[in-house]
This record gives sequence, structure tokens and C-alpha cells, in this order.
Amino acid sequence: MSGGYPSVVSARRYASGMSPAEDSGRAAVSMSAGLHLQECFFQCIFVGMADRVLITGGAGFIGSHTADLLAKKGYKVRILDDLKPPVHDRDWPDYVLNKGYELIKGDVSKKNTWLTALRGVDYVFGLAAHQDQLPNFSKFFEVNTLSNALLYEVIVAKKLPIKKIVFASSQFIYGDGVYICPHTKRRFYPDLRTLDQLKKQRWDILCPQKVSAQFVPFREDQQPNPTNSYGLSKVALENLALRLGKTYNIPTTILRYSIVQGPRQSPRNLYSGSLRIFVTQALEGEPITVYEDGQQKRDFVNIEDIARSNVLALENDKMNFQIFNAGGGKGYTVLQFAEMVKRLTKSTSKISLAGEFRQTDTRNAVSSVKKLQKFGWKPKFSPEKSIRDYVDWVKDIGVDRASVRSQRMRLRKLGVVEGG
Repeated sequence: MSGGYPSVVSARRYASGMSPAEDSGRAAVSMSAGLHLQECFFQCIFVGMADRVLITGGAGFIGSHTADLLAKKGYKVRILDDLKPPVHDRDWPDYVLNKGYELIKGDVSKKNTWLTALRGVDYVFGLAAHQDQLPNFSKFFEVNTLSNALLYEVIVAKKLPIKKIVFASSQFIYGDGVYICPHTKRRFYPDLRTLDQLKKQRWDILCPQKVSAQFVPFREDQQPNPTNSYGLSKVALENLALRLGKTYNIPTTILRYSIVQGPRQSPRNLYSGSLRIFVTQALEGEPITVYEDGQQKRDFVNIEDIARSNVLALENDKMNFQIFNAGGGKGYTVLQFAEMVKRLTKSTSKISLAGEFRQTDTRNAVSSVKKLQKFGWKPKFSPEKSIRDYVDWVKDIGVDRASVRSQRMRLRKLGVVEGG
């Protein structure tokens, strides 16, 4: 990088109206004035050369926390977001305002949006995503895959000097992952549980001998086997990004997030999951509804840990062209998590195990984070902190609890949630 400083410095001087001759004259004056003045001069220049980072989906949960951490480290932050419901209400949220961020409202599926947003950018975080429980299959690929193909297309066509792209993927790409048969000790990739099996409340993954098999935590080198459109679109993104990144020498890193939790997680988004649902129900005094038998395991990771993993991926060149799991490093049953929410909110709600289910849910989802730990990262915070921080945030902003109930009814009406 040091070899590129003079040309970059000169380019910025000329862009501000300084001719090469004037530049030479000023350099001579600086030399004659002494070393101290010269050092001060160059320090002043370099302070103004902070790298600019574009964050797509930057007004969202993960994007905004990543923006805050980047700003603390001295980066210039540019946020691109469409601000569409249900995650947003078409206005910029308070937590991205008055922080010096450049804010661009736009659609990542439009080429003109990219042409505007990429001007003067050094790094890109691809965090914009379509996340939903509804069967609008093509929308997942339009936003999560095709829009990012357009990102590379613009970079290549315009020969933009992007230093690195970091993409958000998901542990959803693993599907049910790998299990071990207790009889044969062989590993196998189970298929999606059948609707008939779930209706009979036979929740566990069965091996060919029809007995409960042992789950193996997700590893980056195992075969993806997604069970829903979101996971399928993320697998397509990963393949596209790594291939185009290598072909056109655009450093690219992918992080497969586990279930990320904490403040700013949209209370209006159907995809937000157990934290949003359980906390809202607990604060309202309604039954906390747990799917299946509550013994399915999940891997919860705090938003502050994810923001740190994002910045690490941006700054560490040894992580280029690789995929990493970013999770909490430990599995909890969903019932354990519901009990945590009830305890921390001091709720009188009962925990309901009525046998409801979503057919595309995996039985277990816990990621190994050993690969990322080799780069000096590890999760610092517990699910308890995520719950406390989210509860404080929800109480502060207020939640339309009637709306949350209507969303739940809508999922049942559409057949996304069954049983019970």
C-alpha cells in the first residue's frame, strides 16, 4: 500500500485544483522550512485520506452497527438502503442520523444506483438482503444474488479500484447439515423433514435405521444443502462472488452468520425470529410460543460480535477469497432461550409448546467458529446480553404489539406455520 501513496496524494491535490508545478513549489518550500513542517504537512494530508466504505442495507440491524464500528476506527461511511417496509418505514432511522454518514436511498437491483453509490468507494459491505417467511421465491434471488452480480458488473465495466468486498451469507445455506447414524457411525446429509413427519410430531432427524441421529456442528468445508429460498439465494451469491472476485482480482470474503441478535433488529420483520417474537409476547404477558418440542438447538450471536467479525474480514488480507462461519460458538435449545427471555423480562407469560412448526425449518443449526477464531476473533457476549439490550431498545422505541400478533396470524393463514 505504501507504494501507492504518492500517486494517490498527487491525484487528490490535482483534483482540488493544484497544478503539478504548484505542487513542486510547495514541496520545495516544505523542505526548506524543515523536517518538522514536512511531517506535519503529510500528516494533515493522510488524515483526509480515510478509506470510504459503502454498506448496502446499512440502515438495517447489522449494517448500522457495522457502520458505527467503522466510524470509530476512522473510516468514512456511506450507507445505501431502500428503506422499504416491513423492515423500515421509508425514513432514515434515528440511529444513522447526525453521525456524519453519507446516506443514499436506492435500490441495489438498479444499475444507476450502483453507479452513484460506488463513486469514490474503497470497500463494500454487501449486507442488503431480502429476508422473509413468505413464498415469494424470485424476490430472494433478485435481491440476494442478481443485485450483487450487478455490483461486480459495474466494478469491472468502470474499472473501479475496489479494494475488497465482504458479503453477508448465512448458516441457512447448510440446511440440516450433517448427522451421524448411531448404529453405523456413518455421516449423512438428511433431506428436509417431510410434512407428514412433522404433522405426527416426529421432530428428530432419523438415520436410515429410523432412529434419532446425532447432529454435527456446521463447518465451512461441508456441502451446502439449503432448505429454503433464502438459503438457496445465499449459496448462489457465494458461488458468484468468489468466482467473479477471483477472475477479476477483486478481493472477496464471505461470512456465514448464525442467528444475530441485539438492538435495532426490526420488530416489524417477520424474519426477525425468536428474539422479536418471544420478547414481544413476554412484555405483553401473552404465551411465549415455541415451535416443535423446543428441543431444537440454535446458535445465537450478539450483534457487537458480528460487527467485529465484519471489520476483521475487511482489514485482514489473509481472509481474502474465503468463507467463515460467524456465530456464538455454543448451541442452546429454543426452549432454553424462551426461558431466558421470560426470566430477563420478569414476565408472567406461560411458555406454549403446542406443536406448531414451519416445514422449512432445520431441526438443529449450530456453527463451528474454529476457523474464524484462528484469525483472533471469538464471540464475547452471551444471549443474555442480546436479550437485555433488545428489551431496553424495544421499550424505548415502542412496539405495535397488535401488528406483531397480526403478522403471526398471517403466517398461519399462508400455511407457513402449521400444526398446534
